Amino acid sequence: MVTLTLPDGAQRSFDQAVTGLQLAHDISPGLAKASLAIKVEGQIQDLDVQIDKDAQVEIITRGKNRPEALEIIRHDCAHVLAEAVQALYPGTQVSIGPAIENGFYYDFYRTDGETFNEGDFPAIEAKMHEIIAAGAPFTRQEVSRDQAIALFTDQNEPFKVELIQDLPADETITLYSQGTWTDLCRGPHAPTTASVGTFFKLMSVAGAYWRGDVTRPQMQRIYGIAFEDKKQLNAYLTLLEEAAKRDHRKLGREMGLFHMQEEATGSVFWHKKGWTLYRTVEAYMRRRLEGAAYEEVKTPQLVARKLWEDSGHWEKFRENMFTTGDADEDSDLALKPMNCPCHVQIFKQSLMSYRDLPRRMAEFGSCHRNESSGSMHGIMRVRAFTQDDAHIFCTPDQINSETEEFIGLLTAIYQDFGFKDILVKFSDRPEKRAGSDEVWDRAETALRDAIEAMGLPYEMNPGEGAFYGPKLEFVLKDAIGRDWQCGTLQVDFVLPERLDAHYIDPQSSRQRPVMLHRAILGSFERFLGILIENFEGKFPLWLAPQQGVVATIVSGADAYAREVQGMFARAGLRFGLDTRNQKINFKIREHSVGKVPIIAVVGEREAQERTVALRRLGSDRQEILPLKDAVEILRAQACPPDLAGQ
Repeated sequence: MVTLTLPDGAQRSFDQAVTGLQLAHDISPGLAKASLAIKVEGQIQDLDVQIDKDAQVEIITRGKNRPEALEIIRHDCAHVLAEAVQALYPGTQVSIGPAIENGFYYDFYRTDGETFNEGDFPAIEAKMHEIIAAGAPFTRQEVSRDQAIALFTDQNEPFKVELIQDLPADETITLYSQGTWTDLCRGPHAPTTASVGTFFKLMSVAGAYWRGDVTRPQMQRIYGIAFEDKKQLNAYLTLLEEAAKRDHRKLGREMGLFHMQEEATGSVFWHKKGWTLYRTVEAYMRRRLEGAAYEEVKTPQLVARKLWEDSGHWEKFRENMFTTGDADEDSDLALKPMNCPCHVQIFKQSLMSYRDLPRRMAEFGSCHRNESSGSMHGIMRVRAFTQDDAHIFCTPDQINSETEEFIGLLTAIYQDFGFKDILVKFSDRPEKRAGSDEVWDRAETALRDAIEAMGLPYEMNPGEGAFYGPKLEFVLKDAIGRDWQCGTLQVDFVLPERLDAHYIDPQSSRQRPVMLHRAILGSFERFLGILIENFEGKFPLWLAPQQGVVATIVSGADAYAREVQGMFARAGLRFGLDTRNQKINFKIREHSVGKVPIIAVVGEREAQERTVALRRLGSDRQEILPLKDAVEILRAQACPPDLAGQ
């Protein structure tokens, strides 16, 4: 007898082992038709796998937009893509093809020396539709290592052979076939290719080195998206169109904010307007930190290798660090990829008492990381960046209160930037980590107790903690519904031990402080990219790098225009001056493209009456105001949120 318990508590009993598909049929034929896979004791498996003992089960179906269902559909789609490509381009070799967020990809190697381009996509998509319409079953087969190697050697698939050879000795090797096409895969998969559906689209092709190694062959990676229905697919395509309009690289160029070039790969050339935006955000953050009793510090860019070895970063992070390459290891220096070991050095310079804690140490720290060229993206992911980094040295008893204070500060800052919807993720111990399990137990328990004491809802993000401690990740939702992970809070018992930091407790004994690593914006560069895209360059007045421009209708108003600009400047407003010999409509169009929020139009009448005609971005209406009133109104509207009312 096998008894299976469904999520609603209902049970189904069978005289013998049963498959997920049989269970679905037993409940209803409609459920069986919609089923993709089954979750048994939390593990997703194929519908045709036998369940031979009592278990908690859940049938994964189409139609509910569940992450598990979408992942299966996208994984299946990757296999269908690979079969289609090999059918159309004989001799092409395959490697890996996972499901990813919103879609899938597959990496190919063209033995004919040719390259894929987007012009090939219609033919590939048509072949994929044929394969899906055929409805071939996905069948799973367990084979020995030798059998798998022999199969893929015979098929001239060297990348698959290498993957098999690198699998652990005790790994069960499984193959999945759809008709006559076979791939190395752990699964699970839906019952047939027809289960994939037709709501997919190939999007782009990019280069990717085999296993991320620049010395290995360069693959061609074809990306696609896939959804459960046409409505979801069209909504995502619309989102992509909107995202393209908001692309910070495009807007940064149009608005004259920054540029990037090959001579400084991964570094940003900030132009005047972009640097004004940067400094506005920095000044706001500095005021916020001062109000929250942080001490701002500055630490060196180049730090000896020994410190990174002592902290554990050399072992865990070496491949991402830029070093001087000095032959003498004792004098080998590294550009810092993060600030935490340096802040410990400041903490250790004085004898700290428990009365001195918590000690909140902040730095707008310039960091460098050796990101691969393929992973960089505008100013969102760069090699040279500035973190709004801080470390809180506290006692174990202060973890809860410091977590609560930090989250209150973080929430207020995000709201000032216009982000109201914040998701919290709890990331626990990664496979590659420093410190004992006992230390990790303490750290995870402390962080979990802190957020639960606040009643803060959160999602688990298993295995994604930092190598030295668990962390909270704070995810923002932007104006078009995209998620951006920005802030973090990490509880660290490891680094103070490794770097010998201590304080004196009430009994005059030496104790290790707890180190809370925290960031709110993350990297300035990335956060500014998010702001540009969130606002589509149409910043709120306090953030706008150029808040307005005084534009003349006739040259006879030039002197008055200069006076108007001067009054705006003395009020702290960032206004430009446009006295060019151009028609006013031309000037308005040009400054509107540049996303200037306010255009103060002045002509002979305005000069005589000492008024200005204010036009706001996106509106055709003009507001005629006395000059003094306009200055006061705009000064109030441009006041940063943290200074409002002061």
